[in-house]
Amino acid sequence: MLFENQIAVVTGAGRGIGQEIARAFAEGGAKVVLISRSEGSCGAAAEEINKSFPDSCVSYAVDVADHEAVQALAKRIGDEVGAVNILVNNAGVTRDGLLMRMKEGDWDSVVDTNLKGAFNTVKAFMRPLMKGENSRIINIASVIGLIGNAGQANYSASKAGLIGFTKAVARELAGRAVTCNAIAPGFITTDMTDELPENVKEAVIGKIPLASFGKTEDIAKTVTFLASPAARYITGQVIAVDGGMTM
Repeated sequence: MLFENQIAVVTGAGRGIGQEIARAFAEGGAKVVLISRSEGSCGAAAEEINKSFPDSCVSYAVDVADHEAVQALAKRIGDEVGAVNILVNNAGVTRDGLLMRMKEGDWDSVVDTNLKGAFNTVKAFMRPLMKGENSRIINIASVIGLIGNAGQANYSASKAGLIGFTKAVARELAGRAVTCNAIAPGFITTDMTDELPENVKEAVIGKIPLASFGKTEDIAKTVTFLASPAARYITGQVIAVDGGMTM
């Protein structure tokens, strides 16, 4: 199996894209560590995946914005599961609003989770990643980090920062054969997009050349490609999975 004897950590894995990524790694034979802020969400996701792929997943709850808590959890995972080979930073939040009305707390919570959270996890797992073979870091950014969006200055900044972070980490760790890439999803069908009014969905689809929302599987398959041996010579790149929206 493609990821046999490998350990993959996926943050923000309690639902949606993160859960689908975790499932894809489990299907590929990896031992998958699902992380989210809520033990209930990541625990339920792990339990569901284990029904299809027994004993493939374990779950831990942590706020990725909490540096010390992430450091402690990384040590615990190393002791209880083993050395991590693959890290997927998917945890993210939104606190949308026009900049004129945006509260400082809304800025801080988004940047702390989406950007500082990736810093925290990479720092925490860096040693085992550097010591391992074919180690991979994959950051889930967003097309909003490429093009911006009114009412999402905090989210846009956090995802653009994540892209810059990806390129810097790729350069720093290349000497240890650790690759670091980013994926920028466009509009993907999740429980969040399901809540959008139909007129909003139609307006968005009108801007997408392939004329549809993407699926969580589209992101998961791109992640597993970047984590596979086939992508060994790809690093520091941003792959937009957006139906052509940003081309």
